[in-house]
Amino acid sequence: MRMTRDSLLHAAKSLCMDFASKKDPDTLITHFSTTHQCVAAYEHGLPILAPFLGRHFVGRDGVRDYFKIIASTLSFEKMEFSEYIVDPEVQKVSVKGRARFTWLSTKQSWDEIFTYVLDFDDDCKVTDYQVWADTGAAYLASRGQSGMS
Repeated sequence: MRMTRDSLLHAAKSLCMDFASKKDPDTLITHFSTTHQCVAAYEHGLPILAPFLGRHFVGRDGVRDYFKIIASTLSFEKMEFSEYIVDPEVQKVSVKGRARFTWLSTKQSWDEIFTYVLDFDDDCKVTDYQVWADTGAAYLASRGQSGMS
C-alpha cells in the first residue's frame, strides 16, 4: 500500500522535529523501519573530512551509531526545516534544513544549509536517510580553521 502525501509529510516532519529538538539516538531510531531488511544512513562526503561522512551506516544499530557519532562530534542551534517536497509515488521526501553547527572539540562554528532525502516503507518509517551538507565547512571547523566562533 502506498502512503499518502499527508502521511509521508507527517512522518518526515516528525523525524526532523525530533532531530531539531536534540532527541537522543534511541528516540531517533524509532522513526526507522523495523521491517525493511536494510535501513541505512549516509551523509555524502569524503570520509577523511569527518567520521560521519562517506560511510554507509547500515541496519538500525548502524543508524543509531550514525546519530551517536553526530552527537559526540557536533552541536547545533536554531535548526529549522522548510521546503518539504513529497513524492508519494516513490515514497520519498526531500527537505531543506538550516542550523548553526559547532564542532565540539574545537568550538568552531558555521552556519549551514543542508538537504535530507528520506525514503519510506509502507508503514511510513524511514528506510534510507541521506544528507547533503557543507562538508568543507565541517572539515575546517574540525581543524579550528572555520574563521567563525
